[in-house]
Amino acid sequence: MEKKRSSFSGQFGFIIAAAGSAVGLGNIWRFPYLAAGDEGGIFIFVYIILTLTFGFALLTTEIAIGRKTKQSPLTAYKKINKGFGFIGVLACLVPTIILPYYCSIGGWVFKYLSLYITNQSHIAVDSGYFGSYIGRTWQPIIWMLIYFGITAFIVISGVEKGIEKFSKILMPILVVMIIGISVFSLTLKHEEILADGTTIVRTGMQGLKVYLVPNFKNVTPEFMLKVIMDAMGQLFFSISVAMGIMVAYGSYAKDETNLIKSINQIEIFDTAIALLAGLMIVPAVYTFMGKEGMAAGPGLIFVSLPKVFDAMGLAGKFIGAIFFIIVAFAAVTSSVSVMEAIVSSIMDATHFSRLKSSIIVTVYTIITGTIVCLGYNILLCEIPLPNSAAPGQILDLLDYISNYLMMPIVALAESILVGWVVKPQLIIDEITHGKFKFGRKGLYIVMIKFIVPILLLVLLLNSFGLINKLIAFLSK
Repeated sequence: MEKKRSSFSGQFGFIIAAAGSAVGLGNIWRFPYLAAGDEGGIFIFVYIILTLTFGFALLTTEIAIGRKTKQSPLTAYKKINKGFGFIGVLACLVPTIILPYYCSIGGWVFKYLSLYITNQSHIAVDSGYFGSYIGRTWQPIIWMLIYFGITAFIVISGVEKGIEKFSKILMPILVVMIIGISVFSLTLKHEEILADGTTIVRTGMQGLKVYLVPNFKNVTPEFMLKVIMDAMGQLFFSISVAMGIMVAYGSYAKDETNLIKSINQIEIFDTAIALLAGLMIVPAVYTFMGKEGMAAGPGLIFVSLPKVFDAMGLAGKFIGAIFFIIVAFAAVTSSVSVMEAIVSSIMDATHFSRLKSSIIVTVYTIITGTIVCLGYNILLCEIPLPNSAAPGQILDLLDYISNYLMMPIVALAESILVGWVVKPQLIIDEITHGKFKFGRKGLYIVMIKFIVPILLLVLLLNSFGLINKLIAFLSK
């Protein structure tokens, strides 16, 4: 006899868990440095439009497929159409690739948090500290294991007693802390004496303007394409689509759950947290480091922000500790969902218990996560990547394979399946189950049939570096 499938306690439980998955390092770490590097307001403008259209279509599709099939990503697509079962395999491989390196980055966050709560934050101010830390052999591995241990404990605890309960406790705390630091960031003021003796004053409110107000002067078609590609890539991270997570969480949603209302709330919550994350980071970095500090890229929170906190004096130690607690909370809520997508797939495919499935994932993650950590020291290598001028390490390679190749392929195949094979009505029927209204039904049909596949094809070509080559060729 088939076991009764686990489920969230209700609509709020589903929303808070899905929002917890969506709000992770993608929002707190990745969104601010992309916004800072892509002229702030322009990136945000493009991101919000894509969230309400492109992201909405994919999020709706995956949650509906999950609830309709009551299956994990590995088996859900096969249940929709046997010929498209390969989507489930790819969708399950994505979190399998992501989990080890996500836990490695989570270990970095825990390490920085430990520096702030043990009054050693002055160590992190040195520009070379981050590179020297990840270059060590054992410390990154130990912190990765601590981080993963917390993730595994929550997943083993189950859907309602683990994932949902954890999300209900942490998400409200996370929101309050983010709002608090965001407000504080706007009150900052810094005077800097230049080499010629003149004094300039920068404030958090000026940083807010740089962050939010689009500046379309000197914007080229090449730059806009980059912004669109960055925003689309960010959406995969932000709303956890194309990696099986929302299919798994959708499968735990009860039949009486109003899916479209839940999806709308997840969109709003995720976008608000991403904007607030940028609000607490970008104005502060601008105030103390100007636009040059905003161009730090992925090193924004590990290299630039410790300098900002140090410049704040005694208050910076406290603010820095709160900030890294926020990042740690957000990271764990997401890694829990990534691990759950893998564990649920193993459970559905093999009928193993949650504990046995979790042990399998644990052994794999520890081995692979250790290899990722060693990729910055013993296994250091330079791997050329098609979408980057600079070579990458093992973590960068895994990130490229999962985020720049497999996720667009999964989403593209998914849009073809729903848009042209089984037809959008399948999803519409699931969304309106229980006589709920589907307010953006027309938009959904147009997006999933036409716009989403085209955008994903462009994104995939961009991952191979072909779009830039085409632009260079046309501009000659």
